[in-house]
Amino acid sequence: MNQEKFKRRDFIGLVSKTSILGLAISPLASLANPATESKDALPATDHVFLTPPYLQHPAPDSMTLMWITAKDCYSWVEFQEREGALKKAHTVTDGMVNANDRLHKISLKDLKPGTTYIYKVFSKEILSYEPYKISYGETIESSPYEFKTPAANADEVSLLIMNDIHDRPQSIPQLMALNGNDPYDFVFFNGDIFDYQTGEDQIIKNMIIPCTTSFASSKPFMFIRGNHETRGKFARQLPAYFHNIDGGQYFSFTRGPVHFIALDTGEDKEDNHPVYAGLIDFDTYRKKQAVWLETQLKSKAYKKAKFKVVIMHIPHYHSGDAHGTLHCREVFGPLFNKYKIDLMICGHTHTYKVHPAEEGHQFPIIIGGGPKDGKRTLIKLKANQHQLSLRMLADNGLEVGNFELNR
Repeated sequence: MNQEKFKRRDFIGLVSKTSILGLAISPLASLANPATESKDALPATDHVFLTPPYLQHPAPDSMTLMWITAKDCYSWVEFQEREGALKKAHTVTDGMVNANDRLHKISLKDLKPGTTYIYKVFSKEILSYEPYKISYGETIESSPYEFKTPAANADEVSLLIMNDIHDRPQSIPQLMALNGNDPYDFVFFNGDIFDYQTGEDQIIKNMIIPCTTSFASSKPFMFIRGNHETRGKFARQLPAYFHNIDGGQYFSFTRGPVHFIALDTGEDKEDNHPVYAGLIDFDTYRKKQAVWLETQLKSKAYKKAKFKVVIMHIPHYHSGDAHGTLHCREVFGPLFNKYKIDLMICGHTHTYKVHPAEEGHQFPIIIGGGPKDGKRTLIKLKANQHQLSLRMLADNGLEVGNFELNR
């Protein structure tokens, strides 16, 4: 492993011409419609990056980087602290280095909390992979990027939340622009970023490229499914393109004074609805989550946190009487009230609204809007040891909802 130090100006100045080619194939101006191709149907092209790296699964001591190439590769990351020693990382599974794929995921481990790192990603094309002979082609490298790990015991947390983009990729940078220069730690996508899943090209053009153009090579994002992400021929492949905390579609984590619980509310129709052709079982899945949910609500991390926030796509109240809503109300609702969550953040209805606590839910429910112009929202949540505050901005920049809780 090369341990020599980069000269800062040399490292920042290096930009691969092949990485530029890789980014040029997906300008935001061409991203208005969902793609129709699947991963296996991508056209033959040069050895380029189809996406820049995007950050996932942030933790005080680790960060996961993902990216996609046009050709099967062996990939790695080179990274360093400012003026620190250069290090190299790749992924090893059961003794074998991950290789011969186009979707790359590498977790950097043993990082220092609250520390800025500079990194570049590299992908070496594999021309042939025989049992006893592997032939390599050209190596491409990304531009340099920076990220900062979360502090181990931070006093504060800030995040941005979007929902119901529905294959309108231009909405991501437009909504991000509403934040201005306010600092934030990460972005959370609360479901229905797509209409339905058609293929890899759709994921690249309608989510990853808009995210990396706006923030995602330097700030991480998290993602939970909405009901629309469970539809379409590529829905079962979608989870591979993200790396959630705990590796699943629902998870919990603590940042600063807030304990977050993210749930996957599944489909809004009955499991036996004919459009699903007998290929879903979300009732069992939600019941399984409810068992897990109660363990989280009993955990020390939850009890210790100053504020408790649930994020899920379908609100179990104020979203009609479809089966998914009512089943979430049945299996999750009593637990939310029993263990006294402070706040729920949802989407799904396409009508932004702040619903105060009332009979049925003993906590406010914030519902973000979307996806049409004039209906879209950006939710900004901040918390310190004394106060949690939330502002919901319409896409014209005006505040259309707020919530504040003091300790």
